[in-house]
Amino acid sequence: MSELMTAPRPAAATGAVEQEFSFSKTDFDKVRELIYQRAGISLHAGKQAMVYSRLSRRLRETGHRSFASYLEWLQSHMGAGGEQEWQEFINCLTTNLTSFFREEHHFHALADDLRHRGGQPVRIWCSAASTGEEPYSIAMIAHETLGGSAGTRILASDIDTKVLATAQRGVYDAEARGLSSARLQKHFLRGKGSNAGMIRVKPELARLIEFRPFNLMSRDWALGEPFDIIFCRNVMIYFDAPTQRTVLQHMHRVLKPGGLLYVGHSENFTDSRDLFKLRGKTIYQKV
Repeated sequence: MSELMTAPRPAAATGAVEQEFSFSKTDFDKVRELIYQRAGISLHAGKQAMVYSRLSRRLRETGHRSFASYLEWLQSHMGAGGEQEWQEFINCLTTNLTSFFREEHHFHALADDLRHRGGQPVRIWCSAASTGEEPYSIAMIAHETLGGSAGTRILASDIDTKVLATAQRGVYDAEARGLSSARLQKHFLRGKGSNAGMIRVKPELARLIEFRPFNLMSRDWALGEPFDIIFCRNVMIYFDAPTQRTVLQHMHRVLKPGGLLYVGHSENFTDSRDLFKLRGKTIYQKV
């Protein structure tokens, strides 16, 4: 899941600037309830300005003149007829915060683990792919470590369909953070003409990855064969404790015996020792 964004601008102060749309505390509380139900995200009270800024775009595009009207429409279209707008609602409240080889120690650990497997087939799930930098970083490590990465399969998912589409295109600014000149040359094609200044992931890297939308709150975790490794970094911090526990139970179930779970630098799951034991710096192993 993409990480929640902090507010790009403060809420209009009372008597300072008139807001375009009516947005009451009741409206905000309803947004909090709905995003929790749909995506498991716990929004705290300080996110009111962010919610107004992000969702006001949807009001303009859908023609609603108040948040109350928009939210009432959403709740009255819970089925297939409203799924597209529900997805837009979720997309608005999540955003990209990622880079290539972010939290670099994880990729050194991943390379070591792949080498220890002796070239055996490995299945990896990147469960919060965002705009793609993380799954492509995983694929680069697999390719470099295994000499062509034969037998490596990567599932890259995200709840936000817009960032996932960007990930699947595999096109980035040539100045993208985290990429060395050697990796740029080895794994990317440089754009020419109107595409100058852009890079595209090479086909041999892209073919290692299957992209698909997935909501960690889904009841259906039919994700295919069990995984050897799961990356779920900087996602759980937006969930409350019961939701974290539920997601960890699901991930425990879809991991192979001894499988590894890579998490974010501020995430700690020592309260779930019955499921995972700490094996390295923010790396857990299935119990």
